[in-house]
Amino acid sequence: MKKAIAIMISSMLLVLLAACGGGSSSGAGESNLTPESEIVIEATNFKFDQEEYRVKKDSPVKITFKNVEGNHGIIIPALKLELKGKSQSKVVVPKETGEFEIACSIMCGSGHSGMVSKLIVEE
Repeated sequence: MKKAIAIMISSMLLVLLAACGGGSSSGAGESNLTPESEIVIEATNFKFDQEEYRVKKDSPVKITFKNVEGNHGIIIPALKLELKGKSQSKVVVPKETGEFEIACSIMCGSGHSGMVSKLIVEE
């Protein structure tokens, strides 16, 4: 009986440690690349500091999120990227041109649904 409990606890710890492993689960991070440009997205209550941000296709860009006021995060589904906390950065390489939505990823209050911006990826 003690052996079965020990095996069960060991298995649960192994699963827990695997789930908490490092690395990027989004596939968006290219941390070994040197960024050729950087954009900084600042969030205050119910708005971002710019309506749009522009980057180049196939060019490594460092995207930095800064939470200036309130509790916010960003999600860019097209890049499979989510950043949150006081300040967080990740290097990504946009592979497609177009306009992509940037949205707040943390329910931040009554203005949450209007907290959107655009990432424009140009040739």
